[in-house]
Amino acid sequence: MLVTLQEVLEEAIKGNYAVGAFNSPTLESARAVVEAAEELNVPVILSHAEVHDEIIPIEVIGPILIDLAKKATVPVVVHLDHGSSLETVKKAIGLGFSSVMIDASHLEYDDNVKVVKEVVKYAHAQNVSVEAELGTITSSGLGGEESLGNDSHEIIEIYTNPEIAQDFVQQTGIDALAASFGTVHGIYMTEPNLDFKRLQQISDRIQLPVVMHGGSGLSEHEYRTAINAGVRKINYYSYAAKAGAQAILDKVNQESKSMVFFYHDFTVIAKNSMKRNVKGAMQLFMNK
Repeated sequence: MLVTLQEVLEEAIKGNYAVGAFNSPTLESARAVVEAAEELNVPVILSHAEVHDEIIPIEVIGPILIDLAKKATVPVVVHLDHGSSLETVKKAIGLGFSSVMIDASHLEYDDNVKVVKEVVKYAHAQNVSVEAELGTITSSGLGGEESLGNDSHEIIEIYTNPEIAQDFVQQTGIDALAASFGTVHGIYMTEPNLDFKRLQQISDRIQLPVVMHGGSGLSEHEYRTAINAGVRKINYYSYAAKAGAQAILDKVNQESKSMVFFYHDFTVIAKNSMKRNVKGAMQLFMNK
């Protein structure tokens, strides 16, 4: 069933768990996510990142995600990830998305607030939830959506400030806040330096669900600590996509002597591998 982000996160607060948000730029990845959620009987968030328009346009994948959500036996949010403008948000809502993220975090603070307020006004009028970002979630440089230098001082400066986060939430009226506390987009090349104290302070001040971007690749202890500190939505993509690709490579290596391969076989192999990967993530997030 298609539901809003606010609906599933309200239940997550009550149960002290996080709901997985899985970017799904292919039919195989979307099916893997929904099937895994149904088998575990857990809510889930199907996401389309604007940067993935290069893989498949939102006009093509959007209706597929919405149809999968409506037919699912569990609550499914269809979410726009890292929308860059009100125009993109309007497009997603017009297609039937039940949740949107507006990412104006690269702007000056007042401009970020202004853009987010406009999105909240438009989205809430149509019963669509809104996530926004404060601070910057950087890229690992491998499979990430954003990139930034590795200077440690620079990284500290872009972490979310708890006091500013409180003001941001009060001014904008958002439903969830993507906060920067040390995670990165993409594959971790080194051990992440996660500031859980900062995360707890943010959660205490905003009294709203916190979203963790760059949620792939952490340890079970790190996931659990983040959830106990207020994270209620965890974005997960890179490691699932990597698992799908690795399964295909393994198949080719195992049967290279045959020299006969069919593309449709690869889609099934990739889907099944991604399904196993995201199922494990869901179990961690839901504490199952």
